[in-house]
Amino acid sequence: MQKADGLRHHNLPLFPESVLPASIDVLFFESKARSAGYSLIAGVDEAGRGPLAGPVVAAAVILPEGARIEGIRDSKEMTEMAREKAFPEIHQNAVAVSIGVASPGYIDQFNILKASLEAMRLAVLSLDPAPDFFLVDGIHPVPVTLPQKCIKKGDRLSLSISAASIIAKVYRDRIMRCYHEMFPKYGFSENKGYGTQRHLAALRAHGACPVHRTTFKGVL
Repeated sequence: MQKADGLRHHNLPLFPESVLPASIDVLFFESKARSAGYSLIAGVDEAGRGPLAGPVVAAAVILPEGARIEGIRDSKEMTEMAREKAFPEIHQNAVAVSIGVASPGYIDQFNILKASLEAMRLAVLSLDPAPDFFLVDGIHPVPVTLPQKCIKKGDRLSLSISAASIIAKVYRDRIMRCYHEMFPKYGFSENKGYGTQRHLAALRAHGACPVHRTTFKGVL
């Protein structure tokens, strides 16, 4: 069983593409990790890479072995009401849930990819109990010294990652609704920081507020 070596991260060879079924079960990756000897397996995902304002938020979720939570799937394929309903159900059923946040200032200083990985790093390290393996949505390894597997479109293929995507999205949406109370001109309660026509018009009229990402095109 191959372990992570320092900060050199490689996808572990637990999941050869040739063994992926045509119609994958959402617990396939978790089951493969358990068959390799891991027990506390987290799913990790982030929300908020694309918006012009607000933080990027990551979540990490450890589900019990064999867990099946009704209605859990990629958060982007769910309505806001469905995500809000799923949010407490995930908390009630999970072994552990954690959040990591990278601020707009961090995003502007380092770039959105590094900020996303930092948010995911914080989320993974905040889990209690700590995971012994985690599945991460996307192709970029998280900079922690734990075994991990990057899964392209993992939020559709892994129940743990889907759960993390919902937690991250709902948490971030709530942050943006709070920002709306502070800066109502920009419509954050509806656009969540994304570059809608109303949001762009407000930027042209009023300039950026303290939670805007000033390095993003369209903000300044």
